[in-house]
Amino acid sequence: MDSGGIRRRLALGAAVLAASGALALVTSGTAQAGTVGGCAGHEVRTLPFSSGVTHVYKHDGYVCAITVARHPGSARTMSVSVQARGNRPVVDKGVYRHHAGPVTVHAGHRCVWIKGAVGPQGSVSSGWILC
Repeated sequence: MDSGGIRRRLALGAAVLAASGALALVTSGTAQAGTVGGCAGHEVRTLPFSSGVTHVYKHDGYVCAITVARHPGSARTMSVSVQARGNRPVVDKGVYRHHAGPVTVHAGHRCVWIKGAVGPQGSVSSGWILC
């Protein structure tokens, strides 16, 4: 093979690699567009309570939730949990300034139970939803 053929193949390989990298950047950016705190998909429920709000998203059988404080800034105990029916809950609980989560589970077509809390008194519990 002559040096011109090698150069053409190297250039073609570099172009394909660059195009695939650009495509990966574009698709990862659109998956998160319009969501709060890293949940993919579209918002299907908003669960407000006295000290915060829990946002629930759904995408391709996955359910994601995040609890956001109404008045962010001071560190306090926050939590969010998502439980698909027949499974144990997945929980994020800690001392945060802005939000707890995101927490994601694969629910398929099963119902889910969402819980969120900010501080010692404000909380929400959805009951079985998205059935």
